[in-house]
Amino acid sequence: MNASEYTQEWADYIHDLQNRICVALETIDGKATFHEDAWERPEGGGGKTRVIANGAVFEKGGVNTSVVFGKVTDAMRRQLQVNGAEWFAAGLSLVIHPLNPFVPTIHCNYRMFELYDDNGEPSDRWFGGGTDLTPYYLFEDDAIHFHRTYKDVCDRFDPAFYPLFKKTCDDYFVNTHRNNERRGIGGIFYDHQRPAGDRDAAWWMKFGQACGDSFTESYLPIVMTRKHLPYTEAHRHWQEIRRGRYTEFNLVHDRGTLFGLKTNGRIESILMSLPPTVRFEYNYQPEAGSEEEKLLKVCLQPADWI
Repeated sequence: MNASEYTQEWADYIHDLQNRICVALETIDGKATFHEDAWERPEGGGGKTRVIANGAVFEKGGVNTSVVFGKVTDAMRRQLQVNGAEWFAAGLSLVIHPLNPFVPTIHCNYRMFELYDDNGEPSDRWFGGGTDLTPYYLFEDDAIHFHRTYKDVCDRFDPAFYPLFKKTCDDYFVNTHRNNERRGIGGIFYDHQRPAGDRDAAWWMKFGQACGDSFTESYLPIVMTRKHLPYTEAHRHWQEIRRGRYTEFNLVHDRGTLFGLKTNGRIESILMSLPPTVRFEYNYQPEAGSEEEKLLKVCLQPADWI
């Protein structure tokens, strides 16, 4: 496998981003710190899983990096529809589950993937990623701030990106088995973006870096605004109901989870995204006209926030 010149640059970037994000989250929590679990994958590569738990603000969260490679297996060909002799993947994946129900959960993932032919030469390359926000109670100012942050990033590269990638996000993070209920209020999501024309690999890498660098700007002001709001057991109950829907999506539909499971990924890192406590209650329906129903309606019918 003759990895391209881009793989090391991307790997260096995601490790630096991991460091910066962890410092920012530890600072805002003020109590808990990240524990790092470095791991190696027998088939090739490894990663750094960093987990925070039982903090003043963050009940559970993880910021993962992985740089992995190996042979293309029959399972990958069938399930992931990739073809080639060998593959390389590097990315950062983050999920943060706050304690306070008025602070939203957030997820982001930025990655690159390369395929190699029988001679070990790169035969295909693509970039993917995005970030989405999962509130339990809807504050429209937070939604506008979050979406505007990523619209501004997208507009610097192509004004067509934000509406396209927002729709892709709205259409991806969906529990199709629950009447197309979204797990949150979306954000941006893009996948299989291949270099072409003047948008070479370096261009797409810069776009992914710009999105990754915007994590703290998009999320931390929301956390600071909401983390001290008083809440009740009823608010926590609803939070756990919604966390259950989050769990359903990750285990049933998420391509990243399925990729990890099909490539003998590290199970603890793959399932790190799951919330610490959830509820699955039979046919639970929020009270008509309630704040809970207001959130649910937005999940069933995505809004245009900008």
